[in-house]
Amino acid sequence: MSRANWMQISPDGKNALGGLHHFVTSGTNLPSQLIHLVFLRVSQVNGCAYCIDLHSRDLIKGGMTVDKVLLVPVWHEAEYLFSDQERAALAWAEEVTRVGETHASDEAYAAASAAFDPKDLVDLTITIAAMNAFNRMGISFRQKPAARA
Repeated sequence: MSRANWMQISPDGKNALGGLHHFVTSGTNLPSQLIHLVFLRVSQVNGCAYCIDLHSRDLIKGGMTVDKVLLVPVWHEAEYLFSDQERAALAWAEEVTRVGETHASDEAYAAASAAFDPKDLVDLTITIAAMNAFNRMGISFRQKPAARA
């Protein structure tokens, strides 16, 4: 079944989410690669094919090796590839994305707080929330990835 093109139907909604994306990518002190790494991991947890495709490509264009991008889903097993801050961001991204199960535990918050100053932790959490919103739109309206058969 074909689904509505949400961006065409609700340009104001698209612009509102676009403003949030602009803040995350331009208005924080978080490194670009870290933002896209979080975008990718959140999208993997949620199963958004469009966003997984997009952010994998963004990471590779930004200089991340294909080997590292491929191992993001199993970063716990390949943690040697990821910096302390990347591991903290990935763990917090999973915790916040699964907030219905985790309730953003005190232990996870303490670990994230050890790696990020308060402003960066808030901005990281906004980054996670933004990608969760985009994933819900992409999945609900079946946005197609750019990947070709």
